[in-house]
Amino acid sequence: MSQTSGKTINGVLIDDTFAEAFGMSATGMIITADTLKWARIAADTATGFGTSVIGCGAECGTDRILSPDDTPDGRPGVRILMFGFSPEALIPQVKNRIGQCVLTSPGSACFNGLISDQKLGLGQGPRFFGDGFQTAKKLGASRYWRVPVMDGEFVIEETCGVTTQAVGGGNLLIIGNDRPGLLETAEAAVAAIAKVDDVITPFPGGIVRSGSKVGTKYKGMFASTNDAFCPTVRGTVKSELGPDAIAVLEIVIDGLTSTAVADAMRAGLKAITGIGAEKGVTRVSAGNYGGKLGQYHYHLKDLI
Repeated sequence: MSQTSGKTINGVLIDDTFAEAFGMSATGMIITADTLKWARIAADTATGFGTSVIGCGAECGTDRILSPDDTPDGRPGVRILMFGFSPEALIPQVKNRIGQCVLTSPGSACFNGLISDQKLGLGQGPRFFGDGFQTAKKLGASRYWRVPVMDGEFVIEETCGVTTQAVGGGNLLIIGNDRPGLLETAEAAVAAIAKVDDVITPFPGGIVRSGSKVGTKYKGMFASTNDAFCPTVRGTVKSELGPDAIAVLEIVIDGLTSTAVADAMRAGLKAITGIGAEKGVTRVSAGNYGGKLGQYHYHLKDLI
């Protein structure tokens, strides 16, 4: 093991290491509906299969719940975020996810959710579903499209903002000797991170058990299992795990800014150290590539 030095907080060792993250582009949309239930259904569907750009094209998730006072049409809503390698890479993701998953959802509408001088097309694709019956209306500086559908009309803003200052891949590796307790602790950390604005945890339930490393011995694969943190191969690889560790769960964080990612990691660490020891959590570490690939380094010791 190479990452065992650090500081112990409430019985949980925090490794003296850092999470290595990458610059990304991101956009945001506000989805509204007649009820919060249906706004969330549309958002969950649109952000599905959005765990990793390695295989999904975009990393997606719900950032926050919005009250009617905070939405453009005065209805319940949510804001979703999508992260990709570039603005150009996000264009088909926005078009397909909004067109297939929000346009189709009962009572939905979709608006820009990110203020930025740089724009992406939002309604420019789905409007053609109107087959010539769609109409446009400009309110202030924004243009909206009204697309006839069977339960009335689908309202969508023409463009949404995009930023190239986003960060993807902030992470926490939670190590323990009790699998149910480890999962419960990870869930608590995800819940704490969800209270931080401008971030998402894109994996299922915010948690990933299949942490990866760059490279593989198989042609056509871009990444492979993070064997250094896999307990079942501990005796055959250079392991980062002690003899008591039986499982590791990772939380990956994407944010619109580097500060947001740091705040989210700090919130996650606080939640982990608050209950982790009694749940069988022994250590918290982080995934990095030696500082050689990602330009953002989040040192755990600076976040506790």
